[in-house]
Amino acid sequence: MEKAINRQKVLLHHLRPSSSLHSHDSPLSASACLAGDSAAYQRNSVFGDDVVIVAAYRTALCKSKRGGFKDTHPDDLLAPVLKALIEKTNLNPSEVGDIVVGSVLGPGSQRASECRMAAFYAGFPETVPVRTVNRQCSSGLQAVADVAAAIKAGFYDIGIGAGLESMTVNPMAWEGSVNPKVKMFEQAQNCLLPMGITSENVAHRFGVTREQQDQAAVESHKKAAAATASGRFKDEIIPVSTKIVDPKTGEEKSVTVSVDDGIRPNASLGDLAKLKPVFKKDGSTTAGNASQVSDGAGAVLLMKRSVAMKKGLPILGVFRTFAAVGVDPAIMGIGPAVAIPAAVKAAGLELDDIDLFEINEAFASQFVYCRNKLELNPEKINVNGGAMAIGHPLGATGARCVATLLHEMKRRGKDCRFGVISMCIGTGMGAAAVFERGDVADELCNARKVDNHNLLSKDVL
Repeated sequence: MEKAINRQKVLLHHLRPSSSLHSHDSPLSASACLAGDSAAYQRNSVFGDDVVIVAAYRTALCKSKRGGFKDTHPDDLLAPVLKALIEKTNLNPSEVGDIVVGSVLGPGSQRASECRMAAFYAGFPETVPVRTVNRQCSSGLQAVADVAAAIKAGFYDIGIGAGLESMTVNPMAWEGSVNPKVKMFEQAQNCLLPMGITSENVAHRFGVTREQQDQAAVESHKKAAAATASGRFKDEIIPVSTKIVDPKTGEEKSVTVSVDDGIRPNASLGDLAKLKPVFKKDGSTTAGNASQVSDGAGAVLLMKRSVAMKKGLPILGVFRTFAAVGVDPAIMGIGPAVAIPAAVKAAGLELDDIDLFEINEAFASQFVYCRNKLELNPEKINVNGGAMAIGHPLGATGARCVATLLHEMKRRGKDCRFGVISMCIGTGMGAAAVFERGDVADELCNARKVDNHNLLSKDVL
């Protein structure tokens, strides 16, 4: 930054009229762009080359096998959010360089075909390619990161990172036999542990009590209920027209789904305390303090900042950094406690610089552990509830979190600059990404540019 200021001084010296060369009254002065005003944060890329998000939407998240999407095909979940990106930005769909969709449970070639079909339903031409990515619970975020990286690399200027999961259609199950070799490697064996057992391992190893877990679940439901009641999710949720089939009569009814249907506004500690542990007889993980099995989709439109500015599109957020890390598979839930510091450090920030966190609540045990381990302010985390209330459609969660985070940052305005998304990942990993609210740096830098331009014009003329 000091070098940049010195360069400004040299340029300004040459731009001053000769009559002012020895004057101390010239209005021209060198100063740092306020976009880098954080003590820890310095911009290290050309402003126009920033990768920005101009739109992010999701479907409502619905209870698997019982909720509003139980009779909806996976491609009919993805298509509406892809279509919304086009319609709400007036984007020419042929300009999109790639669509990357995070998905976990669907068979690889089938899900890839479904995503391609969804793109056609949404109005994308055959020239726009589609692919899927699977990093388990972080697949939606990985899709967004992959698109951001491709834009940075110059492969294309506009791309879509999305996520899709129908846990109704594709339940969690191991197909085929297991390699006997796994018995020779403890860590490989731990990759096969049921996720609920890893939750119990975290609770036992790090002393997270049943009461702490139930309290976190109650708070998640109450915050999600309040957000729904006040309409805070309306800007991010795209209504989906679909059908519900009566399992007894087979009668079909047309419905429009626009509200998360797993939220329990009246959840209480007393009610949750009555639930029995699911994975271990004397355990603490229950159906009430774990994420909900869900159906849903999300999509995020990214592009180079210079392209967004040329198109006159509002910038919702700036993609800053992404980190994926590995941890012990037996306690896979600790992933965010490792991934968050890595991503924040890569952005040149400190944890205290982050204004909002969206940490996926796979299980209350791991959520509470990560929150406490990083000593995060609870008032900054999952302010509109998390997966225990809203749901966790594995491949879609990352994209859902991007939509929720950026819309909340926009609502909060200038007091909210940086946000983080993170989740644990089955088999022992964690992922995190840092986002900056789109108009913060724009306003500060543009104000400085206008001010300097006006001063320069006045002095030269």
